[in-house]
Amino acid sequence: MPAEAQKESTMSAVNAEQSALQQIDSRPLTGHQKSLIGLAIVGNISEFFDMFLIGFVVSLLTKPWKLTGTETGVVLACSGLGTVVGAIMWGRLADKIGRRRTFFRCVLLFVVFTIVSAFTPDRGWIMLAVLRVGVGIGVGGLNITSIPYVQEFVPARQRGLLSGLASVFIPFGLFLGSLAQKAFHENWRLLIALGALPVFLLIWIRAVPESPRFLQMKGRTEEARASLAWALEIPVEQLGSLPELAERTSASYPTLFRKHLKALVIVTLGSFCFILGSFTVQSWGQTLLQTGYAKSASTVGTLFMFVSLVDLLGRLGSAWLADLIGRRRTMFLYGLLGAAGSLVVAFSAHLQASWVIFFIGILMTMGFGDGAFGILNAFGGEQFPNDVRSTGLGLGYGIGSSAKIFGPALMGAMIGGDAVQQNVTLDAVFPAFVLFAVLLLLGGIIYLFAKETKGVALEEI
Repeated sequence: MPAEAQKESTMSAVNAEQSALQQIDSRPLTGHQKSLIGLAIVGNISEFFDMFLIGFVVSLLTKPWKLTGTETGVVLACSGLGTVVGAIMWGRLADKIGRRRTFFRCVLLFVVFTIVSAFTPDRGWIMLAVLRVGVGIGVGGLNITSIPYVQEFVPARQRGLLSGLASVFIPFGLFLGSLAQKAFHENWRLLIALGALPVFLLIWIRAVPESPRFLQMKGRTEEARASLAWALEIPVEQLGSLPELAERTSASYPTLFRKHLKALVIVTLGSFCFILGSFTVQSWGQTLLQTGYAKSASTVGTLFMFVSLVDLLGRLGSAWLADLIGRRRTMFLYGLLGAAGSLVVAFSAHLQASWVIFFIGILMTMGFGDGAFGILNAFGGEQFPNDVRSTGLGLGYGIGSSAKIFGPALMGAMIGGDAVQQNVTLDAVFPAFVLFAVLLLLGGIIYLFAKETKGVALEEI
């Protein structure tokens, strides 16, 4: 028998003995799997790029538009409102119509609303706030949809890191936003318009198949086999058997509340605590440094490049540690260290210490409090079985994302001021960041009650 024919015969024999999931677990990542992970990464980078650009834009518009602290808080909070609606809406749709189609629609929606936002008239902060709701709805589904999408294509032993990568590189969007601010300075319309660059993702999405788990749950077995064969880059004939489905249920909220209430409560409360404890730094950090510490827009842009790097490293660390020491321990450790960072911010402002100490606190809060998001949503998705994974994660994270409304609005109300005297000072930092520290610690404790899913196959959840 020729060597090539013998090799193919051996491969076929091995494939026949292994199930499709065993094949995924036993092989190195293929180019197609890496492409899917790359799609999720770029999509989520786009989310942070857009969310941070609006933070920079608001800091630029505060003086020329004579925005009060309350008005600034409303604009930033409206982005959070959109993400709440988006996470809940898209999470449910991802379980009903598929991860791929939902991801496509998320990108399309936020690109359209971003383009329209660039044409906001001067002093049109109300219009900008309304449009930010639309943008938020679009971006709110990107992480919720992409994480289950990736989880259902990759090996169980690396699932924490590989699915976490969708969130790990999100802070690179902050770095790109900082570069954009340094390049275009006061041109806020162009800065907003740059948020529409991810339109090219609509082409990329067309090149990847639907999730095999979703297809199998819908009874589309042959398509599920083709999807897995695409991921492994092998002919469908060489693919092993698919896992047996114990039960096929609908992705409904009654099912979620009846069977998975504990998981839903953990994801909701845990997400709320970590988001409120870190998102306010993302949305108000630029303004506090620029106005509270009299730093120039260029200096703030440079400083937030360092924030993005620390945040990225923190997220990478949490995704890596989750597969090493477990998800629960990682979340507790990051909550504890993020809380310490918030206290540094609080006391540096209260004692009128150097802006350097204040900034170190911001780095700690973002590196650990926000760095926990390298595994937070991946861990949250793993709390639910295949049939309600996106629905459960979307609803829990969506309700938890209401912190994106409360945090910026709380800071805006505490800072206050009016159109004559904006009064953006650091007086509100101490009570706010003590609260954020408590929430980050509480979030870490909450996740200690979650199911540990390190190395567990999705079908066993």
